Amino acid sequence: MIIRYIKSKLSLHTRKKLKKELKDIQAYVYRNNLTKLGHIYGTDKVGEHFYTEHYQNHFKKFRSKKINLLEIGVGGMKNPLQGGESLRMWKKYFPLAKIFSIDIYDKSALQEKNIKIFKGSQVDKDFLETVCNEIGEIDIVIDDGSHMNEHVIESFKILFPKLKDGGIYVVEDTQTSYWEHYGGDSKDLNNPKTMMNFFKSFTDSLNNQEFIIPNYEQTYFDKKIVSMHFYHNLIFIYKGDNYEKSNIVVDNKL
Repeated sequence: MIIRYIKSKLSLHTRKKLKKELKDIQAYVYRNNLTKLGHIYGTDKVGEHFYTEHYQNHFKKFRSKKINLLEIGVGGMKNPLQGGESLRMWKKYFPLAKIFSIDIYDKSALQEKNIKIFKGSQVDKDFLETVCNEIGEIDIVIDDGSHMNEHVIESFKILFPKLKDGGIYVVEDTQTSYWEHYGGDSKDLNNPKTMMNFFKSFTDSLNNQEFIIPNYEQTYFDKKIVSMHFYHNLIFIYKGDNYEKSNIVVDNKL
């Protein structure tokens, strides 16, 4: 009854502001626990999915650093006032970070201090170039966008080269690699057009020093992918210098 009375006396804007402030207070207590933060802010990265435990393991090295994080996809579909749950989670977990996001819909109403959102397509190269130029060096990229196989692949080709050495590129919801209406394929698990086969091919890039191909020319990804971690519906790709030599093969010759 008291809660109903308070609600009746407060405007919708005031109630939303109060709710956000209460979440932020609660989140401060659990600021080191990404799973708790995910529950507080209501992101589907926890509960519906099981991503936050992996994120905490891989992202803890960035915890107290001044980083730039770019997430593809804000959430909330066409509604300009819905979404942004994971952006607020990242903001709380990375207190010194600047959080950026892109979405096909206008989500500018969800911006706040240290959260900036751009409107545009994740496969529009000119748009992404403009975004990256404004952000500067990027430490983390998270693709939680359309989940269309061709979009995920194209975004990676454009954005991975923009990632700093030592940075991490993450692809979420890779189950769509097996769903036909997303451009996936469950019947031909070697279909080169699916995102899983695209990323699995880079496990060979990790070992390119072992190829027996005289005069082999390394690709950009041969040179710059240093490790990959595959989980259920989730991939982490680490960037750096992949210069570790073979103990037997020299210049791709035995």
